[in-house]
Amino acid sequence: MFAAKNFFLAGKAPYLGPATVDYLVVAGGGGGYIGGGGAGGFRTANGFAVTGGVGVTVTVGAGGATNVNGSDSVFSSITSAGGGGGAVGGAANTGGSGGGGSYSSGAGAAGNTPSTSPSQGNNGGNGSGVSGGGGGGAGATGGNASGSTGGTGGNGTASSISGSSVTYAGGGGGSCGSGTVSGGSGGGGTGSHTGSGSAAGGVNTGGGSGGAQTVDSPAGGSGIVIIRYTNTFADITSIDVGLTYSGPVNTGGYKIYTFTAGTGTVTF
Repeated sequence: MFAAKNFFLAGKAPYLGPATVDYLVVAGGGGGYIGGGGAGGFRTANGFAVTGGVGVTVTVGAGGATNVNGSDSVFSSITSAGGGGGAVGGAANTGGSGGGGSYSSGAGAAGNTPSTSPSQGNNGGNGSGVSGGGGGGAGATGGNASGSTGGTGGNGTASSISGSSVTYAGGGGGSCGSGTVSGGSGGGGTGSHTGSGSAAGGVNTGGGSGGAQTVDSPAGGSGIVIIRYTNTFADITSIDVGLTYSGPVNTGGYKIYTFTAGTGTVTF
């Protein structure tokens, strides 16, 4: 009869944390201008391997200012690209989702840049006449403008990793000749003719901001990083003070940590 083996090193406590986690990583949304800002890249998956005692980087990307891309969000080796800034005169910016094109038939920018599989976002819409195209969203391409009517922002994508269904990464609506233009679901800002009528991307949604013609547009929305794993495992061992977070929240059989700002190291 064989004796049971002790697989733990002498003097070291066994690792009680998870071997794998599920994640949602949404980058900061792009800032609009004439075209709406593109949504921050949206990446999610289950069963991502982690190692006890080995720190991994977590970064929550900020939203971009007028015509500027949002900042990337990171969890370990997973990077979601900031949303592309909306165009003003020249080309829109590529990003997780692309920014909307400028007036006078400006082309919207490519999304899912850099390319990832599955895709992290969609293209921005084209500008036309005096109006800008909508920024791309995680779930749909930004709408094309037509004459004095701006393109709507591309819709975002829903995730239930937090314990309830929330939609993230909507594109900003393009600017227009008058009135307002809808941003995409998931924090996409409203586009308008005037700056006072356009809206910033939603905080911690990665939404792009709406475009505006008369003044600079507001900023894109900040991103978010959410991690969950089965609640039979121990809490995360350490989280750097540079990260703003909540958790663990115990719901649906999971421990859930939500990171809303900053950068730092997390150790399981």
